[in-house]
Amino acid sequence: MTSVEVSLKTLLTEAEGAVGAAVVDYTSGMALGTLGGGKDLDLNVAAAGNTDLIRAKVRTMEMLGLKSDIEDILVTLGTQYHLIRPVTGRSGNGLFIYLVIDKARSNLAMARRLLKRTEEQIEV
Repeated sequence: MTSVEVSLKTLLTEAEGAVGAAVVDYTSGMALGTLGGGKDLDLNVAAAGNTDLIRAKVRTMEMLGLKSDIEDILVTLGTQYHLIRPVTGRSGNGLFIYLVIDKARSNLAMARRLLKRTEEQIEV
């Protein structure tokens, strides 16, 4: 098991083209930890906004009667991929990992695999 801080450092160093990452509590919208970002990517604002996105998806799935879990959510922008992965298990219920990668310098499939591995190892 790894801490939030170590998990974020691993994401930013191992994900090619990583711009920023956060671990977020989607019950409150607060980031438990952030790393990276910059003037064009305020990770605390992104944490709050993506909380609304994940809540809306969960509500929609409930209204549709879907019994499956969300593996990840991908938002594709002109120059970036924004990935959101809910954390499962006892220690992570109500959390998600948020990763932003540069489209031109990244491998989306590898980033998704890294997020999955991080989600399985994170301890909060």
